[in-house]
Amino acid sequence: MRLVIARCQVDYVGRLTAHLPMARRLLLIKADGSVLVHSDGGSYKPLNWMSPPCWLDERGADDLPEDAKALWVVTNKAGEELRITIMDIEHDSAHELGVDPGLVKDGVEAHLQVLLAEHVQTLGPGFSLIRREYMTAIGPVDLLCRDAGGATVAVEIKRRGEIDGVEQLTRYLELLNRDPLLAPVVGVFAAQQIKPQARTLAEDRGIRCLVLDYDALRGTESTEFRLF
Repeated sequence: MRLVIARCQVDYVGRLTAHLPMARRLLLIKADGSVLVHSDGGSYKPLNWMSPPCWLDERGADDLPEDAKALWVVTNKAGEELRITIMDIEHDSAHELGVDPGLVKDGVEAHLQVLLAEHVQTLGPGFSLIRREYMTAIGPVDLLCRDAGGATVAVEIKRRGEIDGVEQLTRYLELLNRDPLLAPVVGVFAAQQIKPQARTLAEDRGIRCLVLDYDALRGTESTEFRLF
């Protein structure tokens, strides 16, 4: 991974256009080819990024804007460009992180994923499974499905649904919707319990919430007392 702290401006040119004015930022270039632009706020979410497969071209002196130290042009397979104009570089280092073992899921979450994949109709009539653990540049989507109308649906599964899980699914949706073969992609946030704040955030972002009955998915009766 390469870490660069620089004063730069960033322009995204493609289906959408976006501009970040000159400021000090952290630029991440990962081994998978992805390029991310971070500020000192906003928690984990980059200000802009380019997902792999993409290619970084560090332009030579003849192509630089006036007074610029460097110009990075990152291009994806669709021809969209992330253009980073660098005026000053304060830090530039590379680090070998090795192979990451990945996130180890809670045992119940892992079992819920298997059960929901086996009983995908729990998500709704006509649903079909495309793939479990659908890999993206920022991690695996628990389930990638199609609904009865043929639309792509990304499903994030938690034992306890909290705001962090909604944010995680939001990141997956932003990335998946850049793929013309999958877009438009909608989300389902599925958990045994969903906190009210998480539900409010999910619904505000157009994400459907689904409360899972673990015992029903396993085909067993719940041991909880019922009035009816």
